[in-house]
Amino acid sequence: MTKIYSISGLMPLDAPLMSQRPFWSPHYTTSNAGLVGGGHWPRPGEVTLAHRGVLFLDELPEFGQSVLEVLRQPIEDKTVTISRAQGSVTFPANFMMVAAMNPCPCGNHGDSVKTCTCSAGTVSRYQKRISGPLLDRIDIFVEVPRVDYEKLTSPDAVEGSTEVRRRVETARKQQRSRFVGTTIQSNSDMGPSEVWNHCQLEEAAQRLVKTAMEQLHFSARAYHRTLKSDRTFADLAGSETVNVAHLAEAIQYRQRELA
Repeated sequence: MTKIYSISGLMPLDAPLMSQRPFWSPHYTTSNAGLVGGGHWPRPGEVTLAHRGVLFLDELPEFGQSVLEVLRQPIEDKTVTISRAQGSVTFPANFMMVAAMNPCPCGNHGDSVKTCTCSAGTVSRYQKRISGPLLDRIDIFVEVPRVDYEKLTSPDAVEGSTEVRRRVETARKQQRSRFVGTTIQSNSDMGPSEVWNHCQLEEAAQRLVKTAMEQLHFSARAYHRTLKSDRTFADLAGSETVNVAHLAEAIQYRQRELA
């Protein structure tokens, strides 16, 4: 990361080394070149500046469709190659993409309190601004419903961020131990061969994933991404083996129809 920020001219004068993972949140008016890099003399874009960190895309459907489509190759290959007449340059782009969106232009589609003022066609067009191939590259989908006043003000104890961080750090330590001696640093970096070696399913889990593929029409990419997710859920639970519960959780978070 230090090299990336150095050649981009973004290193603080009083900090010779990067000590924190980056977090980048580009505005939805950003261009293709701004997102993936470019220029007469190619410079790193937002996806490279977010390398080994988080790229947060708020109001996802508001980004230009062509801008979103250029994300497909970096998400898959974890690199960006920019070609110019003078030659080609490849930048690293191994980032975690986090995105947020409303279900429709007015924001009330599916709300239990407010009535949506959008027509069915408007809702469909809004959601289809994000292509199927890009959605297929997203591992976890979470719907965030309206939060009641009682829940916001409840004194009941909830799991704190310190406890969550402890579980995540334990899971990451387990993954580093699993891939020692390789270039892989986390479950998300696994290829098909590593998925085959480290995500073996018991018989009941095999039946479940087969049913999910038939009913939810998983692609090969979605299949492998689901297995990587269930390996991660098992790590978070402190389990050496992947069972049906971990797989069911991974499938539950796959893409759902919003409309």
